[in-house]
Amino acid sequence: MYPKFSSLEPEKKENIINAAIKEFARSGYDRASTNEIVKEANIAKGSLFSYFHSKKELYVFLLNYIVEFIDKIYDELDWNETDIFQRLKEIAVIKFKIYRKFPRAFDFLKALAQENAPEVKSEIDNRMKKAVLDNGSARIYRNIDVTKFRDDIDIQKAINIIHWTALSFAEQQSNNINSYEDSDVEQLREWDNYLDLMKRCFYKKEENA
Repeated sequence: MYPKFSSLEPEKKENIINAAIKEFARSGYDRASTNEIVKEANIAKGSLFSYFHSKKELYVFLLNYIVEFIDKIYDELDWNETDIFQRLKEIAVIKFKIYRKFPRAFDFLKALAQENAPEVKSEIDNRMKKAVLDNGSARIYRNIDVTKFRDDIDIQKAINIIHWTALSFAEQQSNNINSYEDSDVEQLREWDNYLDLMKRCFYKKEENA
């Protein structure tokens, strides 16, 4: 759909994507400046508009791009792994790889919830809400081996607690850093500690051996 952009060298494409994601995440759609994007990407403004004919077209491209990247999280997941805590560890590692390649992707995703620009609001609702927000949790927790949970607890409530902890941890980390660009391996280790603690709380003793 964007032949001139698709034909660019991978590094140049990544620079443009990162520059655009950074500006839209920081400023929102209406206030985002294409001048800032081309400056950050180190390209001519005319080049940007030869790849994308308008700011909206660039934004819609990014929406689709982020959807595909979020889907990639699930595509790379080992669905044969039915341990809920191991699965959440794998998801964290896959996300970390995305942070490293496209540091602002999740900043952009987070900003979508606050984006109310009429020109792109329907695009966000149609493409992102259904593709990512509505289906994400259900996909993460499907095919989980519930026999590992203790017999004396409500399994659904335990899964809810695990899910809420994951959301809260992500929110805490996003508040403690300026951007997901600042993420490092230490945060993965910290998340592993939380998962191990919940595993000891919710799993049968033999599963913790």
